[in-house]
Amino acid sequence: MIFALSAPLEAQTTGDATLTVHVTGARNAKGKIRVALFRGAQGFPNDASQAMHTQAADVDPQTSSAQVVFAGLSDGVYAVSVFHDENMNQKLDKNFMGVPKEGYGASNNPTKKMGPPNFDEAKFQLNGTAQSVEIKLMY
Repeated sequence: MIFALSAPLEAQTTGDATLTVHVTGARNAKGKIRVALFRGAQGFPNDASQAMHTQAADVDPQTSSAQVVFAGLSDGVYAVSVFHDENMNQKLDKNFMGVPKEGYGASNNPTKKMGPPNFDEAKFQLNGTAQSVEIKLMY
């Protein structure tokens, strides 16, 4: 009986879609690229604890890029935020004015402006089985 109850719950939380995130434009191969996948505006883009999934990837020194794959996603609206954690402290370092000192970016590559991008600027629809987004880091 317990097994029968757990199966439908599992089906509601996972899907067959895969999202590949290509991050380009790293200025060096130090540290990690940290990627957060959001299903809604809450916490986006800076609070990874509110993200649906997070992953870190090494920077390929040949291409100055990194890639992460999120599997088992359901169709829906998502947004991705990334940053280049050069010093491995697991946060986006900023100067005294609040300007990032490390590379950052978001899905749809919103243009640089005062303050971080909002969810609406970065959101996209995930449909089907495999999709990819490319995010160029800004420094």
